[in-house]
Amino acid sequence: MINFSFIKFRKIPLAWLLLTRQPLRLIVAIAGISFAGILMFMQLGFRDGLFDTSVTIHKLLDADLVLISPRSKSSISMSGFPKRRLIQTLALEDVEKTAPVNLTYLLWRNPENLKTRSILTLGFNPSDSLLLDDGFSRKADKLKNPGRVLFDKLSRPEFGPIEDWFLSEKRVETEVAGKRVLVEGLVELGPSFGADGNLITSRETYLRLFPANPKGSIEIGLVKLQNGSNPILVSEILNKSLPNDVRVLTKDQFIEFEKNYWKNSTAIGFIFSLGALMGFVVGCVVVYQILYSDVTDHLPEYATLLAMGYRLKTLFFVVAREGFLLALFGYLPAYFSGQILYSIIRNSTKLPIVMDANKTILIFILVLVMCMGSAGIAMRKLVDADPAEIF
Repeated sequence: MINFSFIKFRKIPLAWLLLTRQPLRLIVAIAGISFAGILMFMQLGFRDGLFDTSVTIHKLLDADLVLISPRSKSSISMSGFPKRRLIQTLALEDVEKTAPVNLTYLLWRNPENLKTRSILTLGFNPSDSLLLDDGFSRKADKLKNPGRVLFDKLSRPEFGPIEDWFLSEKRVETEVAGKRVLVEGLVELGPSFGADGNLITSRETYLRLFPANPKGSIEIGLVKLQNGSNPILVSEILNKSLPNDVRVLTKDQFIEFEKNYWKNSTAIGFIFSLGALMGFVVGCVVVYQILYSDVTDHLPEYATLLAMGYRLKTLFFVVAREGFLLALFGYLPAYFSGQILYSIIRNSTKLPIVMDANKTILIFILVLVMCMGSAGIAMRKLVDADPAEIF
């Protein structure tokens, strides 16, 4: 029988004593909540990593507006449109300069083991501005010679030890689409769920590597506007004036265009969200079973408290505090475990999965709702605490 005198003097919370009275049950509860929290951290981490990596290149493009084909679905499925549409935008005074870009997947041969793997390849005019990188223009000058490429050093290791060889001043020569190329520099872009690696070259070299691409066709058109121009307004004007074989987007719209593909046109985003939901449900079941068993085991004690004059609302608060303590103790191991797992995944896959503030707060709120909701359901059992049954 538990001594309830502490309730009056509030030296030790009743909820804490009830939870720690059976340490093994408490450990099981914390482990279950932590597992649910880790599962939610991982699923949401993968989902956010998917969306972030899918627009890595989009964010780095040096452009205010982007022209694409209406048939394009995403960066992994781009259709071409006439290059002259990009030239036609120069008729607008707000347009400062343009840059045509080709984009497709080509086969890269690992120079170490000679295995081939698809790599996302971008072709542009080296004299144009492509990326928001102060040092990129210097690297791009080296692409004016045919057969030269810039390799993304954040690409997956399956493409070979390109960075190590290049930094050791070793000549890095391999094949792309069956034709010889020389790595003249490194860039930092990063892999995505759609592309394991990235390659940048000149349009001249691109057309040599991919001769099936029509010379007058491009996949992306970059438009830089004059200072003070409104990108949204200019995009609306261009969409009305240009033929319907091209679509004009602001840079932010281009980023959302890519994200929406992964969110709505594939099952990947849904699967990760569903995985997080399953973790939430599992945690609810675990917490409910623990709290329900605890309330059931202590019904005589709760009935004694009612007989002593305590109101049912006070007992509800005791169970609610148990739920809050379980949420706190279960979340902390999940958070630190998530940090470790995120670090392992980043090092293994090169995906930028990070524990940002939004994710940290969101998972804590979900764990708190999970525990408090389960506590609310378990409270119904307190109604069965009848003081008459103890006499």
